[in-house]
Amino acid sequence: MIDQAVADARERLVWRARREGLATLGYDVLDSPLGPLWVAVGPAGVAALHYGDEPTASDLARLVRAHGPGLVPDPRRTSGLARELEEYFAGKRRAFAATARVPYGELTTYATVARRAGNERASRAAGGALGANPIAIVVPCHRVVASDGSLGGYAGGLPAKRRLLALERAGEVPQGGWPPSRIRG
Repeated sequence: MIDQAVADARERLVWRARREGLATLGYDVLDSPLGPLWVAVGPAGVAALHYGDEPTASDLARLVRAHGPGLVPDPRRTSGLARELEEYFAGKRRAFAATARVPYGELTTYATVARRAGNERASRAAGGALGANPIAIVVPCHRVVASDGSLGGYAGGLPAKRRLLALERAGEVPQGGWPPSRIRG
């Protein structure tokens, strides 16, 4: 009985926030082959995509700072992204609304990312920035590997990075990574 009262109150609050234009971001939890993905979409597009069924406190604080407190459950607002992700995981989509510099199925290195950012010796900083990517998969940080061809790191975990690369490259990911000659510079 209390659970139903809370659900009803929440629905009235969300409805009122939408009616008064206070709902700036809609969120939902989407199923994927990698497990649940918590996503948030606003007027400018995808604002967040996180592994798991809820954002971290720091991610939530970033969203509120950037978009205000109007974060509400909204499967309709996230339905376009849900469809694009389903197409991606089915191998039918190679790009998202957000553009990516590393093409589908290609690889680049942290050092290359650092060089393009203006400091070729800042590959660790590039890795840190990619690890904080708020919209993984859509902005394909999983396509960035270490200079020796090994996977490096990934905020969603190396098994997720391995599965995404296997999907895009239509095959298994070599256990030790790729020879450096197979990586775009």
